[in-house]
Amino acid sequence: MDKPIPYGRQNITREDIDSVVQALQSDYLTQGPKIQEFEEKFAAYIGSKYAVAVANGTAALHLSTLSLDVQTGDKVITTPITFAASANCVRYCGGEVVFADIDPDTYLLDIRKVQKLLEQSPKGTFKGIIPVDFAGRSVDLEKFKKLADEYGLWIVEDACHAPGGFFIDSNGQEVFCGNGRFSDLSIFSFHPVKHIACGEGGMITTNNEVLYKRLLQLRTHGITKEEFNYENSIELAGGKQHYPNWYMEMQELGYNYRITDFQSALGLSQLQRADDGLKRRREIAENYFNSFKGKKYILGQSGIVKGHAYHLYILEVEDRLELYNYLREHRILAQIHYIPCHLMPYYQKKGWKVGDLPYAENYYKHCLSLPMFPSFTQDEQDFVIAKIIAFYER
Repeated sequence: MDKPIPYGRQNITREDIDSVVQALQSDYLTQGPKIQEFEEKFAAYIGSKYAVAVANGTAALHLSTLSLDVQTGDKVITTPITFAASANCVRYCGGEVVFADIDPDTYLLDIRKVQKLLEQSPKGTFKGIIPVDFAGRSVDLEKFKKLADEYGLWIVEDACHAPGGFFIDSNGQEVFCGNGRFSDLSIFSFHPVKHIACGEGGMITTNNEVLYKRLLQLRTHGITKEEFNYENSIELAGGKQHYPNWYMEMQELGYNYRITDFQSALGLSQLQRADDGLKRRREIAENYFNSFKGKKYILGQSGIVKGHAYHLYILEVEDRLELYNYLREHRILAQIHYIPCHLMPYYQKKGWKVGDLPYAENYYKHCLSLPMFPSFTQDEQDFVIAKIIAFYER
């Protein structure tokens, strides 16, 4: 191959570029109409009532925990196989992260492990759960919601890997990631390697109007300009019979987590191709699966799962480090997702150690993320597959 093959890559078209240029030439670079348009169209795509666009996926997680009033000492359960932000958002609010092990077959947070944690602790010990649709495979949130309701917990779905993904509920219906049927809030990322690229950016979706309005306020310094929501008197605001147009109130400590209009314009353009990109990802996954099915050196793989959005395609292999280095020698930039969060030095300093979560740790020893992006060509994929097979069968 003439060029290195990354594990993920954005696909920027002429239409994308034209959309950004139009936004740059408009009256608004930020806080303008493209943001609301992006929110409304993304909510329609996902199937939620509301969407709030923010600076990135980490900001989306942080605002979610803020809006749910996570306080110092509150315990929240999440998976160790995720990007650190899924856990860190709890720490930003002073809460405590409790990791539960993964299901070795799905690589997702194991509801049986979560249930055991809850059963072994007094009711009220835990405040919420942050399941992650890892690699694009949807968590069965219907089951998690039933468990959460039993223990009075909220759910924030980290769906960064899974726009367009879904699971099948107990009635045989498709439940799309982020539609809010079984979660309080869901979050998405628009990092370049994700399904929809804005450079940076994120989105929070919800069906809860109260949370939606609070998120809008927290996104912009905790400031409101809605007169019906003001706390100060008209006189204190500087008016006589009504509040002046310039008046606003900072009512709580918020953040500047806004997205720009030109990022939103790029997101809107990318959203138009989201289904095509998802279809291509599933084609790539099927080709990987068929190529490695039955190979004795493949310990596990993402496989063909209905509703999987395939942000990543995972292989579990023997001799992972040797294969990783061999692929890089051939300019195939496979990646590892993820080093278990509980083994990061920060969380080890809080008491987590090797051996606490054996399924996650075993997965990490063998996992490898193969190239997966819509512009990945058949020739490129054939090259990747051939090199992996050659490594093991030479």
